[in-house]
Amino acid sequence: MNWLQLSPQAITILVLVAVVAAMIWDKVRSDIVALAGAAVLMMSGVVRPIEVQSAFASPAILTLASLFVIAYSMEQAGLLDAAINGLVRLCRRIGRAGLWIVIGISGAASAFLNNTPIVVLAAPVIRDTAHSLKLSPKGYLMPLSYAAVLGGCCTLIGTSTNLLVNDMAKVAGQPKFGIFEITPVGLVVAIAGGLYLLLFSSRLIRETSEEPQHESAGLPEHAGLTAGQVGSVKAFAPVRSFKAVRAVVSLGVFLAVIALAAYNVAPIAAAAFAGAVLLVLLRVITADDAYGGLQADVLMLIAGMLVLGIALRVSGVAESATDMLIHAMDGLSPLLALIIIYGVTLFATELLSNATVAVLFTPIAVSLGEALHVSPRPFLVAVMIAGSAAFATPFGYQTNVLVYRLGGYNYLDFVRVGLPLNIITWIAGVVAIQMFFPF
Repeated sequence: MNWLQLSPQAITILVLVAVVAAMIWDKVRSDIVALAGAAVLMMSGVVRPIEVQSAFASPAILTLASLFVIAYSMEQAGLLDAAINGLVRLCRRIGRAGLWIVIGISGAASAFLNNTPIVVLAAPVIRDTAHSLKLSPKGYLMPLSYAAVLGGCCTLIGTSTNLLVNDMAKVAGQPKFGIFEITPVGLVVAIAGGLYLLLFSSRLIRETSEEPQHESAGLPEHAGLTAGQVGSVKAFAPVRSFKAVRAVVSLGVFLAVIALAAYNVAPIAAAAFAGAVLLVLLRVITADDAYGGLQADVLMLIAGMLVLGIALRVSGVAESATDMLIHAMDGLSPLLALIIIYGVTLFATELLSNATVAVLFTPIAVSLGEALHVSPRPFLVAVMIAGSAAFATPFGYQTNVLVYRLGGYNYLDFVRVGLPLNIITWIAGVVAIQMFFPF
């Protein structure tokens, strides 16, 4: 049968299966996989060029691109390097507690900045400082990655998953989320997870007599990221000298962007874009450097997955899948439905990319709320939190892969520490969502 004669639903399902399989197979970059899927969907007529154009012009893409430029400007100014150096001195002064302070600060910073460069900068610091204190870095590198993930769940801009869910929910007719609207839920989850890590992670990580090689040059340029988890660390690896004026201006622009969005003076996409352009106009960062900091692979992955999300909606696949799920949940309470969608999203995130999970479960969350005659917002928040909170495998999130290699962990270390963390954050997330997002 000619594939062009297949129904739009069949083509969309085939493309979805192929994209997911290619990401699990892990031989081709995930952004290329997503764009290839988008190309097939457009060539087969499932989505129109105008719909593809809307995906690439998405507010989520514009917001992320602009924030990448602002964050890279702070990197170029040596701001984060200077902060890390100060924390190194603190660690050597107060010992083990200093390592946990670095982990906590890294988690807090991840609420506003891309957590990959934060872990890239902090991981060698944790490793080297732990060695100098005659401690095993294995007890601290994994918590560093987990803290960065938990911190990213605390704001709308903390992770691309949140922006993608927000963008797709808006397309489905739901009101936009504010930049700090999910913060109460994210904080509850982060505190619960952080206490668990502080009290139990070192005991659960099995020590081995073989320590990883002590590398003096920091992390490798491509720290073994899976194809489903992108974000090259190459641009963030060099140590840069501190440039006070540029650092102050970059930080000031970043804080202004957050304030404008938080007080609804301007949408986050508009504020971030204006901030990025202003930094170029002020010559804090050159235009070439701004383009270099865009992380095009991340942006193209999200754009490609948005096209797939559009295809799921216009072809009727999302509606059919939602009808099946709702039929399976017939008679269940909204609370039980919330627990189930959180758990299913969490499980899927361990296997698939965050962008794929957002595309698959956001329309289901919206339709589920409408079918149960309650607000879809609790289900959308569940998808946001669970879509990033992947802890039970070293490949569920890119920062896990970074510390997996640097710390010399084995796969079961992540299962041993991450699986209880999944359960704890699942419980904390459901409780917090009920408190702050009533049905």
